[in-house]
Amino acid sequence: MQKILFVAGAAAVLLTSCVSGKKLKAEQAKYAKLNDFYVQVQQDLKKCRDDEETAARRRQQLESELDAARQQLSMTKENNNVMINQLKDLSVISSAQAESIKKSMENIGAKDAYITDLQKSMARKDSLNMALVMNLKSALNDINDTDIEVKVEKSAVFISISDKLLFRSGSYELSDRAMSVLGKVAQVLNAKPEIEFLVEGHTDNVPIKNACIVDNWDLSTKRATAVVRVLQNQYKIDARRMTAGGRSEFLPVASNDSDASRSLNRRTRIVILPQLDQFFKLLEKPQS
Repeated sequence: MQKILFVAGAAAVLLTSCVSGKKLKAEQAKYAKLNDFYVQVQQDLKKCRDDEETAARRRQQLESELDAARQQLSMTKENNNVMINQLKDLSVISSAQAESIKKSMENIGAKDAYITDLQKSMARKDSLNMALVMNLKSALNDINDTDIEVKVEKSAVFISISDKLLFRSGSYELSDRAMSVLGKVAQVLNAKPEIEFLVEGHTDNVPIKNACIVDNWDLSTKRATAVVRVLQNQYKIDARRMTAGGRSEFLPVASNDSDASRSLNRRTRIVILPQLDQFFKLLEKPQS
């Protein structure tokens, strides 16, 4: 009998333990579900707050844009009123004044067209100068760059030739090598018979005086005329296209404090002059 009672009691305890375990698991599941819901609510709340801040900023931006649009509209209305008043004033001008205004507008249009023509002519001249420079550099490409320079400056083309390519020291007698150099230059110049040019002689500042040369003025001038004579007689360039001049020591390109710098100043320069007569013809066009 006691054994039976013991077994029954043990079964009751075991049954109670099973029921408590099920309730615990159920409560734990319920807690986990509630916790997940809580976390989701917190996230949704944060998103709502963020959206609210974004919306507030957007509203402030839109209000600023609205204010700017209102100001712009106010200015436009004010400008319209000014223009209406001006038109009212213009409506009472006389026919003579209206004709004067019309002529003024026509003059402005004519001047604009004139300026456009000048700009086109100048652009065309710049293009021709660059083409001439390229032809000269191509003809002289076998000569040391330090002995000859071709460039465009102030609407003129300059060919600067070192004296050691053309003359003996202290002399205005052209060397054999000078004939080759001047022949290449003459070939390009003869292909452009409309071009006029100036031949300039330049010296350093070392004084010179002998039986044939009075001073640096004399030497620079005689060197220029020697080049012109060769271009005329040897290479048949029309003398009317050429001018010879001496600049002596007074237009140096370097200081005269060393042999190297003085050698740079001893040079002959051929200056291809801009076609001023063509430019002046443009200026002489009748203007209203």
